[in-house]
Amino acid sequence: MTEPPRPPGAGDPDPTVPSGFPGPPAPDEPTAPLSGAPGAGGYPPPGGYPPPPGDAPTSGGYPPPGGYPPAGGYPPPGGYPPPGGHPPPGGYPPHGGGYPAGGAYGPPAGGYPNAEDKTWALVAHFGGPLGVIIGGGLFGWVAPLIAMMTRGQQSPTVRAHAVAALNFQLTWAVVGVLSWVLTLITCGLLFFVPMLVWIVPVIFGIIGGVKANEGVMYRYPMTYSFVKR
Repeated sequence: MTEPPRPPGAGDPDPTVPSGFPGPPAPDEPTAPLSGAPGAGGYPPPGGYPPPPGDAPTSGGYPPPGGYPPAGGYPPPGGYPPPGGHPPPGGYPPHGGGYPAGGAYGPPAGGYPNAEDKTWALVAHFGGPLGVIIGGGLFGWVAPLIAMMTRGQQSPTVRAHAVAALNFQLTWAVVGVLSWVLTLITCGLLFFVPMLVWIVPVIFGIIGGVKANEGVMYRYPMTYSFVKR
């Protein structure tokens, strides 16, 4: 069987192509991807492809989500400390002034500027019942008066506690005097009245001291304001 005749020039080398180079590919021959173009058999772009999510970026690759960290790395949780070093124990004072309660540089917890004020406030409250017991119900006002005159001149907090305790103890000292007079008038028939009167300043004085220890200003009942704050 003979080969059919070919058209003129078919199969001859292309005179425009220099000798030793391949000619144009046949229509059905697949072409290879260009250098640097993505695809099967091609080369990755300079720096490589972006890494899969969760992998560390390669050298020269794409930045991670959110961008690269600034020089020196990311700031620690809470931000960098201000110039001058780390904050002192207890933290820096708030913007409004003062230190947080309970800190090493701030007032102790309980609402007192310092421990000395708290001590004098407790003396004013607990000293009242002690004076009532020792003085027969008539000298419960001595300890609050000493606290007000000694520390109340420098500390408004101590003065407030001392004045509250002093007014209460003065009120019941007057009631105690009247109870003794009533006992004398009745020739001792109402001897139990002064003892009942003593119980009131003792009980409420202890309650006031407990509240003062918690940093609370106690409002004494049945009190006349002899001394103003």
